[in-house]
Amino acid sequence: MIFALKLTKHHMSISSFRSWFTGLWHREEAIQHDPMKYIIAGLGNIGAKYDGTRHNIGFDVVDHLAEQYSGVWKSESLGSIAQIKYKGRTLLLLKPSTYMNRSGKSIRYWLQKHKVPVEKCLVIVDDLNLDLGVRRLRAKGSDGGHNGLKDIQEQLGSSAYPRLRLGIGSDYRKGQQVDFVLGEWESDERADVDAMITAAAKCSLDFCTMDYKHAMNACNGRS
Repeated sequence: MIFALKLTKHHMSISSFRSWFTGLWHREEAIQHDPMKYIIAGLGNIGAKYDGTRHNIGFDVVDHLAEQYSGVWKSESLGSIAQIKYKGRTLLLLKPSTYMNRSGKSIRYWLQKHKVPVEKCLVIVDDLNLDLGVRRLRAKGSDGGHNGLKDIQEQLGSSAYPRLRLGIGSDYRKGQQVDFVLGEWESDERADVDAMITAAAKCSLDFCTMDYKHAMNACNGRS
């Protein structure tokens, strides 16, 4: 009887220790995650030949943010990173170096590295299905036939991640889609493109400081 009582107390002690240790582990994880940290990932293709093309509008938006808030780009694993501060938030600007069709590999890596929840990562991407200048901020959705979004969904195992789709129009002939998206903007489009980049940068900041509903209301529209 005495032995059984001591054994019971011993097991209770082990159980209490496990509970304490588990709680400590979870508290440490909570401390490691910074609730004021966000990732803004602009999609595009690396290399000078892709600069200024329709497909690289995501790169253009994060470049604009880095310039506006004195972010310095550094070449890191699977992408270039620039860090900026805005209203107490830390924004990690990301340009994946995996090329558009493997964007998910880079985004998953940086989410895990900085322990940023997927709902605090905004993906900025071009969209053929929207007229030039149109902006659509969504908390989730389909890939819409976009290979970059498709890879992100595969890598994350979910389509429930925020994305900002920027309209590039669809003024091309049948069979010319690839040439169109990889082509440079026309001179008469430049003013609309610049306005869209500025507006999209503001959308990105609103995403980090507002709830989804207000951010979408402020962002969605046309430049």
